Amino acid sequence: MLTAGIKEIQNNSSILTKGVADSEEYLFISKRGKPIAVAMSLENEMFDHGFRKWILISAYKKGDLSLGQLAKALNQSHQETMQMLGLLGVDVIDYDLDDDLETIEKLI
Repeated sequence: MLTAGIKEIQNNSSILTKGVADSEEYLFISKRGKPIAVAMSLENEMFDHGFRKWILISAYKKGDLSLGQLAKALNQSHQETMQMLGLLGVDVIDYDLDDDLETIEKLI
């Protein structure tokens, strides 16, 4: 386990890549001696135990990944990914019902 402070990383950002170059290594990032974050290689086996899926779904929920990108990253079909998102209570289609009703009103 490696530890680096925020100021140390600001002065030498290569600490991040050197600290996680080995897929088994991780780096605690601290602020005033208190750990606030963890940096690790995407090749770390921890990702196979759910963390990878969690971070990808979080990125999808924020709009940083599309459904297709999420499915590809998870090695799933679009249908499998939509089913998984549904089971997790994550919206697959994002639209505003009020906008649709307003459009219908204009068309009538």
